[in-house]
Amino acid sequence: MRIAIAGVVRARWSEHILDEMVTAILSQRPDLDRAALDRTRGRMCTAVPDCLITGFEQLIPGISLPDSGDAHVVAAAIRAGAQAIVTFNLRDFPDHDLERWNMEAKHPDEFVMDSIDLAPGLIVQCVTEQAAALTHPVQTTEDVLETLRCGGLVRSVAALRDLMRTT
Repeated sequence: MRIAIAGVVRARWSEHILDEMVTAILSQRPDLDRAALDRTRGRMCTAVPDCLITGFEQLIPGISLPDSGDAHVVAAAIRAGAQAIVTFNLRDFPDHDLERWNMEAKHPDEFVMDSIDLAPGLIVQCVTEQAAALTHPVQTTEDVLETLRCGGLVRSVAALRDLMRTT
């Protein structure tokens, strides 16, 4: 989110994608409060101007993927003019199915690495600002990096740690 807010990338999503996000989080973390997640969802949409994609539904029938339930993601990406779909689920978004729309699926670690290549100082600033914003409980920059590493951003965290050592 902070990378998008900083203007390094343009984040776009649909209500359907946000619905799936909340459902996935709750399935992995049933201890979380749905109302709090709904507030976060609203804040995401407020923080990133023009993030919600609409008018893509008619594209869905023409999209073929291993999991037909993911066609709405590609349709929204087409409507948004996206170059990439950022997902841990690369298996369901094969390159050969996306190339006709000149887009690719990227693992979040690869996506953040690309962002670091584009604007290393700004990405370090995003991580630092994220740590400063976390007050319940308080988290250090190292805590945020460890959370990202545990979440699968191994290469990105290594690169960020190297950058932070040299600044």
